[in-house]
Amino acid sequence: MFCGCPADYQAAEPNTRTCPVCLGLPGALPVINRRAVEYTVLTGLALNCRIPEFTKFDRKNYPYPDLMKGYQISQYDLPLALDGFLEIDGDTQLGLGRRRIGVERVHLEEDVAKSYDDRGEGYSLVDVNRSGVPLMEVVSKPDMRSAEEARQYLTLLHSIVQYLGVSTGNMQDGNFRCDANVSIRPVGSQILGTRTEVKNMNSFRAVYQALEYEVVRQREVIEDGGAVVQETRGWIEEREVTVSQRSKEYAHDYRYFPEPDLPPLRIGPERVAELAAELPEFAPQRSARFQADLALSGYDADLLAGSRSMANYFETTLTLRDADAAEVANWMLGDLARLLNQDHREIDASPVTPQRLADLLALVADGTLSTSLAKTVLEEMYATGGEPADIVREQGLGQISDTGAIEAAVAEAIAANPKAVADYISGKDTAARFLMGQVMRLTKGQAQPELALRLVQEGLELQKTRGSLEP
Repeated sequence: MFCGCPADYQAAEPNTRTCPVCLGLPGALPVINRRAVEYTVLTGLALNCRIPEFTKFDRKNYPYPDLMKGYQISQYDLPLALDGFLEIDGDTQLGLGRRRIGVERVHLEEDVAKSYDDRGEGYSLVDVNRSGVPLMEVVSKPDMRSAEEARQYLTLLHSIVQYLGVSTGNMQDGNFRCDANVSIRPVGSQILGTRTEVKNMNSFRAVYQALEYEVVRQREVIEDGGAVVQETRGWIEEREVTVSQRSKEYAHDYRYFPEPDLPPLRIGPERVAELAAELPEFAPQRSARFQADLALSGYDADLLAGSRSMANYFETTLTLRDADAAEVANWMLGDLARLLNQDHREIDASPVTPQRLADLLALVADGTLSTSLAKTVLEEMYATGGEPADIVREQGLGQISDTGAIEAAVAEAIAANPKAVADYISGKDTAARFLMGQVMRLTKGQAQPELALRLVQEGLELQKTRGSLEP
């Protein structure tokens, strides 16, 4: 944020992304990262915030071992963005419809180093690589009424920062974090009770579970005659509980004062307008377009538009081949998504590129592959990164459309399943489907399904005719 060290702290060896500034050495002076400021303004605009023309940085003083200077450069009373909102669907179980969640502020600060606690050897370790990395904080107003609404808000915010490209948004890597303040109040009261802050939640599921637990805990404390204290609590994933970590500090505990080594910033309306012109089409608008222009269901459109990389993959595939949008969506959200989820991969890291998926669908469209065979080819494409046409040729997976070859399999299936034949003759048409399945098994899934079914039905009709001619 204030020096030239690379921000790839996770991929680097410990303490190799450091300099006098992020080490907090005497005499080192900070210099503001212009693009980090612009990213924060972009986020503020996406959250419908007001961008003040005047802003400044402040020193936040607290003595933690992972805070190299003994203070953090942050923003206190004049942040980069103010008074915004996000619209969520609302918690229908509470009878709440679509509504706005206020955004109090968006400010910019520097991250701290990472401590590795005592591992039984009498000391702790500190990796300074993360120290000084830009950290943007979005503070909401106390407008959410349930864990479900918090999940909706976070999901939408996560999508926005990904669409903007200001963060990868990977919660497991610490690139999208959530600290949640929780307080309850009697039904009908307008005054919220004492709040607690919950930390250490590294997934949307963890946030939901931690908030659900904390609401119940606070209610039980009050109903038992106790009082909720203002404190920081940590979520313990394995036990599914929150535990007290420390008493909550107040703003005056940090002794904020203006950062003397950095000048105040003035961001003119012309520059704000230029940044506003960079805003992309976000997930809600993209989903609405998918539904209106491509006739996708709301469910499929929301899943595709929820991630910028997913939506881009979808639209790129459509441009490469004149395919049915619903067909592309089914493949992406079905078999391809299953493979990606197994490896915890994002779609932009998929070995199956949009071009390869388009080529696979073309092989289905021209009859080279059945749908079931195409699924087999897709798995091989994902495992090897190969081209679908090469896999079909090398493994002999093309669809069989030769009538003679399929008739031989039909005859074998009919001969081996006299009960199914008898069922068909007695009026059970579903027996034909069973026998078609046997034909597909005998041909290793390569028989053209429509042709196989027709030949099975013809063979069964012949059996029925013969049965009626017997004395």
